[in-house]
Amino acid sequence: MPRLSPVGHEDRLSIVDHLDELRSRLIACLVVLGVLFGLCYWQNHAILRIVNRPLEQAQQRAGSADRDTLTGAARFDVEMGAALRSLSPALEAAQRSQAQLAHEHLSPAARRAASDAATQLAAALPALETAAAHAPRSIKREPITLGVAEPFTTTFTVALYAAILLGLPFLLYEAYAFVLPALSPAERRAAVPIMLMVPVLFVAGVVFGYFAALPRAVGFLQTFNSGSFDILVRAQDYYKFAVTVLALLGVLFQIPVGVLALTRLGIVTPRQLAKNRGYVLLLIAVVAAIATPTPDPVTMLVAMAPMVVLFEGSVLLARIFRPEARAQEVVGSAP
Repeated sequence: MPRLSPVGHEDRLSIVDHLDELRSRLIACLVVLGVLFGLCYWQNHAILRIVNRPLEQAQQRAGSADRDTLTGAARFDVEMGAALRSLSPALEAAQRSQAQLAHEHLSPAARRAASDAATQLAAALPALETAAAHAPRSIKREPITLGVAEPFTTTFTVALYAAILLGLPFLLYEAYAFVLPALSPAERRAAVPIMLMVPVLFVAGVVFGYFAALPRAVGFLQTFNSGSFDILVRAQDYYKFAVTVLALLGVLFQIPVGVLALTRLGIVTPRQLAKNRGYVLLLIAVVAAIATPTPDPVTMLVAMAPMVVLFEGSVLLARIFRPEARAQEVVGSAP
């Protein structure tokens, strides 16, 4: 029976045993992803609402600024529906008044006119009430699909991305457990904190991107030159853009992992990183501009801010946990 627990450094396994362990871990990853995908696909409406929220906020801002003709048309339909719903009781009261006038002591012509008006109002009321009932009550617009199978494939893709995000800690654990035998006990003690940081920082990057970077990017792009276009958003393109931005920010939040790995391997020192801080900040600015593909400088600065904080914090941690500092502590504590 293949085991899924980590193999010890002192254990000796054959090539067949390693391949058997790899197969077992891949099967475990696929099973977990399958279960998470089933859960995400079952709750796909909730996931799509969450992903669509930045787009809805951008459309609401565009509509409030009267720069989106489609939103303006939708608002007109909503207001017309409200007017029809308020007009229906007034016409019903007028119909009753005309019916009463038809029985008053009026001239035959006046009674006939009142009776005809009451009949016409009675005939118009059902159509008016039907139109009022069918009138939209919200200006919210959903992303559009163009292909026959696109609603299914798009929902499938979004559910798969969500399952991968939820299953990332388990996938990283399986990857770590597979490579664990190649690490010495000292290397293992160094690798465990870094491996624990990866999923936490990735999720933090995704959360930051969803609440800070993505709404600003979508809002800027949706309102850019909107007076010259009727803006319709295709679901497939929007979800691809959203996943790309969130994934890039999740990867960019791995800066502390990269800095700690480089310093622990001795490739660079914390002093060198601090000395070349200007080049690092320039690189962060370029990467933030790529991760948030908008010409809006505020969005780029919003994306840069946490990465700068993470870089400075990782340099500080590298200084605290640098190998030479631990070596000096060991030498100093030796009798």
